[in-house]
Amino acid sequence: MRRFPMMLAALLVIVASAACDNGPMEAGEQGHNESGEESNASLTKTDVFDQTRGGARLILRWNETEQAFVGTAENVTSSVIRRVRVEIHLSNGTELGPTTPTDLASGESMPVRLDARGQVFDRWSAHAEVG
Repeated sequence: MRRFPMMLAALLVIVASAACDNGPMEAGEQGHNESGEESNASLTKTDVFDQTRGGARLILRWNETEQAFVGTAENVTSSVIRRVRVEIHLSNGTELGPTTPTDLASGESMPVRLDARGQVFDRWSAHAEVG
């Protein structure tokens, strides 16, 4: 019985670590640190961005026809996350966004669309901000 609390604690650490996993990195992506620093991702127009940060899972892709980045931001936590917003950085130095800050309930998602009409770029990075 004495080992049960230690085994339970170890199991909780493993589960917590798995929950923090941001999944596989996409092409050229370097990710972010736990302090919330911006991603140094360097994606091409054909890459898909899929990363969780601060409880917000952001999935974005470039839509050539619309000349915009489109996707979703989803709350993957069990509580409300406040002021979720998205920014995209283009290789030409332009920053798109941030989107309008939105509170998301647990499991809720919001559409993301950032227009890039007229922008000439070949690489991009993105990140969600929370709080």
